[in-house]
Formats: sequence, structure tokens, C-alpha cells
Amino acid sequence: MATEVQVAVAKVNRWAMSESGDTFEMVERPHGGLSLVLVDGQSHGKGAKSVSHIVARKAIALLAEGVRDGAAARAAHDYLYTARGGKVSATLNIISVDLVTHTLVISRNTHCPVLVAAGAELRVLNEPSAAIGIRLRTRPNIYEVPIAAPLTVVAFTDGLLDAGVRTAQSLDYLSLTMGLCAQLSDARRVADELLNAALQLDQDRPNDDISVLVVATRDAAQADLTRRMSVSFPIE
Repeated sequence: MATEVQVAVAKVNRWAMSESGDTFEMVERPHGGLSLVLVDGQSHGKGAKSVSHIVARKAIALLAEGVRDGAAARAAHDYLYTARGGKVSATLNIISVDLVTHTLVISRNTHCPVLVAAGAELRVLNEPSAAIGIRLRTRPNIYEVPIAAPLTVVAFTDGLLDAGVRTAQSLDYLSLTMGLCAQLSDARRVADELLNAALQLDQDRPNDDISVLVVATRDAAQADLTRRMSVSFPIE
């Protein structure tokens, strides 16, 4: 029995904003596997997009060259700190499927937790973690989780945490994630359902950019060794 790794991202812009301040990028690792980078730039619109883009670009370039995840996160921080004089911040998540160590490597520079669901257990990675770009010597929190099936890792930007704030509601993302991971075997459906729940609380007018990244491992037949990727990108 082989293991299949699924990656899904669902994201929307803040209501009435033409640009999202969130940026997602993916790159193949030189020694095997994938690295996924999710960045939320400070503020909204084009300014936030510029910040998140330069952070994601720096991190992805280093990861593609074989730089370790923690070092890539620190370098992205140093780059943003230097470029913007320590006056602009961004949150940064890196999730890597590392085929050398056979682990999922999770790097956090964000106040948003990362959720790891395995069977009936939900691990919440929420130790204090500073955004990059503001304070010198900012470091990421690093976690390693052995690759096993089934396993689901969920990361998101703070638009999900803040969903419903206009009507004094909040999303019970812990219970929702546990329920979705128990019922669904597809990473895309988990990402879509989490995003849809946040949009319902925001009455389909999101108060902030929302991005949900899901990495799932599932048992798969050995016969199909084809790697696939699909993207849905609506244009108004």
C-alpha cells in the first residue's frame, strides 16, 4: 500500500478588494517532496499583496535551492525587515513534505494555529509565534510529524479566525476541522468546507482575506504513480 499526499488551497479576497494580501506558492524540493508557503501581508489590498509576494518569493527561492525550512523562514524575515525598515509585518507558514526524513515539516511565524488531525486526535500547534519583518532575530516554530496515513494538516490566515466579527460570532474551527477530517477523505473538500463556513459567518462579504491550506495523506493503490495538480482560478 502506497501513501498519497493531497494538497488543496481555498482562498478569497476581502470584500470589495481587487487584490488579496495572502500569497500561496509551491515548489518541488531538490531532494524530493514539496514545500508549500502561505503568507499574509500586513494590511489589505495591493500594499499587502506586495509584502506577501516578496516574502513568498524569497522563501520559495531558498527552498528550491535546498535551504532548510527554518533557515528559509529566518532569511525571509531578514529580507522583509531590511527591505521595509522593520515597519511592515507578515505571517508565514511553510509546510514541507520531506521525503528525506519522511516527515511533514511545519514552520509557523503566525498567531494562527496549525491543526494536525490523525484519527480521533487533533493536535493544535499554537505556541506563541511572532510575525516576521518587525523584530530582529525572529525565529519560526518548527514541528516535524511522521508521514503516515491518514493524516490531515490545516493552516490558515487570520481571515478565518476573524470570520463573523461584524455580528459578534466566531467560527468553531476546532470542532469543524475534526468533523470534516473524520467524514471526508479529500483535501480539497476539507479546505472548501472550512472556507464556506467562514464565508457564511461573514454573510459572503469577508471582512479580511481568507486562505485555507490543507495537506492530507491517504492510503493509495501502488499501481497509480502519476502526480497531478489542478487549479481553479475564477476571473471577474
